[in-house]
Amino acid sequence: MVDMRNNLAREVSNELEKHFSQLLLNTLIPRNVKLAEAPSFGRSALLHSPKSFGALAYLALAGELIRRIDNG
Repeated sequence: MVDMRNNLAREVSNELEKHFSQLLLNTLIPRNVKLAEAPSFGRSALLHSPKSFGALAYLALAGELIRRIDNG
């Protein structure tokens, strides 16, 4: 999870890109209130708030990972 408005997050992201560019996925999971509150309800983000930015980002991440595995 990342908040790109934060200077430290941007710096860490840049360093990861520099050193691990071939391993990183492109999808970023944004910090999101709905993601943060889901565990307190005992639910996944996808069940708690399926249309939230965070839940949609996790779906995008899963799709990206599947495509990467399929393309070998």
